[in-house]
Amino acid sequence: MACLDRAVSSEDRPVQGKAPRLWAKVEYDGTDFYGFQVQARERTVQGELERALESLTGEPARIAGAGRTDRGVHARGQVVSFQTSWQHGWVDLQRAFNAVLPADVAVLAMGVAPEGFHPRFSALSRRYRYTILNQAWRSPLLRRTAWHVGRELDEGRLSQASEYLVGSQDFATFGRPPTGEPGASTVRRVFEARWQKQGPLLTFDIEANAYLYRMVRSIVGTLTQVGWGQLSVDDFRAMLEARDHSLIRRVAPARGLCLMQVQYAAHGGALQ
Repeated sequence: MACLDRAVSSEDRPVQGKAPRLWAKVEYDGTDFYGFQVQARERTVQGELERALESLTGEPARIAGAGRTDRGVHARGQVVSFQTSWQHGWVDLQRAFNAVLPADVAVLAMGVAPEGFHPRFSALSRRYRYTILNQAWRSPLLRRTAWHVGRELDEGRLSQASEYLVGSQDFATFGRPPTGEPGASTVRRVFEARWQKQGPLLTFDIEANAYLYRMVRSIVGTLTQVGWGQLSVDDFRAMLEARDHSLIRRVAPARGLCLMQVQYAAHGGALQ
């Protein structure tokens, strides 16, 4: 698998007479957005990207994304794709993009997508990170990107319960299929679910082939109950196996969640 972290090369040039499909790696602070997906009346990441591209090219723009992050969720490694007849090179396009985008969105890298590439449907996995500030007092500097939990959490219990998440199984307890997909499967494959502690910060990294609506936030909210001793590790396992969404009592807030990376097949080395 390969992630899209290649810097734009100065040798990248548009092909005359063609409108190639490009990929771009995008970072954003999701606090002031109503999610990624474009909406008629609300500010979204997709909407800002499309407005910026249209202002640069003078053409209507449509951008596809790898993940439909919810309102308030951030991204360091969102991947998007689009077609454009821009004729001045990708380095110039990335520079121009960042010049017209608002301060809470940036294009980190850009390149030509391989044949048949789609940021969502070509993805093999997505990795999210949830950050908890676990100390008695709040931090004004972290208020937009971490969930402040004043009561001490037991990292060992968190890690032990998270082991049950790994593998291919039905996660109906922790989420619902995306809007517009009623009756869709709630089975997902989790490759990794890991907690780390650095000072007062607890981070939960999870990588899966796909996610249900609010799946990560429901998992984290429930795991905090395990970390406090309100639920046992066996209780957590039983909730997972019950496949009953009504059992969820706590959903972590959006501000602590960040889309870190999207993984793709190497495509013959085209996406490096």
